[in-house]
Amino acid sequence: MNTQVVMITGGLTGIGRAAAVAFAKKGAKVVVAGRRDEAGEALVTELRSFGSEAEFINADVRKDDDVRALVERTVARFGRLDVAVNNAGTEGHVGPITEQTAESYAETFDTNVLGVILSMKHEVRVMQGQGSGSIINISSTYGHEGAPGASVYVGSKHAVEGITKSVALEIAKWGIRVNGVAPGPTDTGMLTRFTGTPENKAALVTTVPMGRLGLSEELADAIVFIASDDASFITGHILNVDGGKTAN
Repeated sequence: MNTQVVMITGGLTGIGRAAAVAFAKKGAKVVVAGRRDEAGEALVTELRSFGSEAEFINADVRKDDDVRALVERTVARFGRLDVAVNNAGTEGHVGPITEQTAESYAETFDTNVLGVILSMKHEVRVMQGQGSGSIINISSTYGHEGAPGASVYVGSKHAVEGITKSVALEIAKWGIRVNGVAPGPTDTGMLTRFTGTPENKAALVTTVPMGRLGLSEELADAIVFIASDDASFITGHILNVDGGKTAN
């Protein structure tokens, strides 16, 4: 693990931040990407306190040039790219289909879907040259379920899972693995925004057989595992980390 170079998009909050900390504690070299410089530098200071070589790069995953520069700067700094965690995402505009617009669609799909496509495009090019690599796309249990009032978000995560499986088949011959991690309800700022009220959040908890929200750290542990050599024969898989929510 201590030789891994790890790049995480959407790495400043929630699951992405927890993953950055988890990889740093394992001794990996970590690049976190996001759009807020002050928060990025503060996180890098924390990661370095664990003994990790860490860097923050400001990048918007919706922009091809930003993603290209992110990957190129990561490789220039550390010489390679072993693990890419494509975590940047948004809940978009939550509400009934009658309230959705071209703008609310673009807001969600440009980050959740286009961002994953652009990220993999540049990550794969580097990993093909290495003959190895592990890509983890962050989905959701809503990547394979429906949810009333969240059609655009749900559609975006279904797209992420389909893209993940397709690219896994496309690049397996280069020794590159592509998997997804699908969080169930996890105690993050995004979930608070998504549910809108404490009552809605409590109702969502009742759908989880384990009777609680997941923790970002639990999702991070799953990401670290599926990125590692311990998962060396796993590709094209969506790992549910959801307290049993999708077991039925």
